[in-house]
Amino acid sequence: MDRIEKLCVDKGMRMTEQRRVIARVISESHDHPDVEELHRRAATVDAGISIATVYRTVRLFEEAGILERHDFRDGRSRYEEMRDTHHDHLIDMKGGKVIEFVDPEIERLQHEIARRLGYKLVDHRLELYGVPLDEKAKAKR
Repeated sequence: MDRIEKLCVDKGMRMTEQRRVIARVISESHDHPDVEELHRRAATVDAGISIATVYRTVRLFEEAGILERHDFRDGRSRYEEMRDTHHDHLIDMKGGKVIEFVDPEIERLQHEIARRLGYKLVDHRLELYGVPLDEKAKAKR
């Protein structure tokens, strides 16, 4: 049983075979696929899975706190497994690649800014959008 399927079972969800396939596809993903990509991957395992089934299943997983949805300004909602550890994202605006990162200094600054403004930070999301440096600029760094 994969991670997402186990979470679903632990939450008391009824797991059909198609939901199991979708859960497995998501668990095996190392990127941030949208519903269309999840459907393409799931259909290679079970050609009978409709895109409507993937949409319903993703929404169900999101509502249960199993998946997190991201809207990275490309017009598509992308998904990743909800994690216990925090991370931020850098989105390549040319190629669409999503890079996950953790930076202790950024984390410290966000908490400091909230405190300075009279708040305790309880949650946040940081998305950086960029384009690749040209090769000459990369070589100088």
